[in-house]
Formats: sequence, structure tokens, C-alpha cells
Amino acid sequence: MVEGQALELSLERLAQDALACNQCPLSNTRTNVVFGEGHPQADLMFIGEGPGETEDRTGRPFVGKAGQKLTEILKSVKIERDDVFITNVVKCRPPENRVPARAEVDACADWLTAQIGLIRPLLIVTLGNTPAQHFLGRNEGIGQLRGKLYRWKGGIEVFPMFHPSYLLRYPSKTKGSPKYLTWLDIQTVAERMSFLRSRIPGS
Repeated sequence: MVEGQALELSLERLAQDALACNQCPLSNTRTNVVFGEGHPQADLMFIGEGPGETEDRTGRPFVGKAGQKLTEILKSVKIERDDVFITNVVKCRPPENRVPARAEVDACADWLTAQIGLIRPLLIVTLGNTPAQHFLGRNEGIGQLRGKLYRWKGGIEVFPMFHPSYLLRYPSKTKGSPKYLTWLDIQTVAERMSFLRSRIPGS
């Protein structure tokens, strides 16, 4: 069995285990566990806050309006969704799409850590306040954290960006707007990935 197939099977087993998770109250109100999807050996991960209504219904991450916006952002720099891995810090939908509580994020942390350990990305892009604060252990908002590279465990780099849903609320493209800044940020992601991949032996 080739390594990619083994990793995919490992992710599938982890996903199956997650289906039975009841470590926080979100398990009482979910329709589906939204584990994540994408390439099992992705060197680029996108991690959002939590599933919304459409995601809870389908069991897939970022497939609602915010997900469509994320796909549009990726395509702007010729990144295909199938080539990355997309998930959230919590795997079950918070009621009414509220911000996940700290205890809920902490309860889900082992699942996320296990995903990252199996996939071993070079770069993690966090989308919105909750995942950025979780990874960086800081209280500043995404407006202050975005657009900069940070180091995480094992040398993995973390790059915070606005959540796509934020762009839907503020669609202006004027200079300095969230949409304009996101355009700059995703270009930085693409450039950084090219650099990181170039440093892999044999690339």
C-alpha cells in the first residue's frame, strides 16, 4: 500500500471515530459531524471556526455561501479545493451559528491535532478569529493577526486570514477593505507555498 492510501485510510478511521464523539454539548444538537475533506497529503490546510447550517446538513465543510466564497478565493490564485484539506476547529455546528465556546474548542482539539498530525501540512491558513486565537494563544482580533506568518508546533507555519463569511457582510473591494486585504493575503499564501515546496528535497 502506498503512503497516500495509508494516510487516507487513517483519516477515514479518525473520521469514523469522530462520528461517535460526545465530549461536548454540541453533540446533542448536531445533525452530522463535519470532520473535514480534501487531499490526505495536502501541504496546505484551511481551518475555519465551525460548521454552519448547510455543513451540518450535508456533513461537508465550507459548502454554503461562505464555502462558495472560499472556493472563489482559492481559484483566484489557481488553488484547487481538491488539493488542500479543509476543516474547522469544532466538528459540530454551534446552535444558531454562534461562536464556539472555549470549552467546545478545547473538547475538539484532539481531533484537530490528530488531523494535522496525519496530514502534516507545510502551512495552515486559519479563517477568522476563533482558529487564529486557538493556534496562536492570543486574544487579538483577526484584523490585527491577519496577514502575518507565525510558527506553530513542529515548525508548521500559520497564516491567519478573514473568514469568507466576513467578506459576504462587507463586499466592498476598495483599498483597505476586508475583500481587498484577503486578495493580498491569498497571494501571500500562494507565494509562500511555492517557496516552501521549493525547499523540499527532490522538488
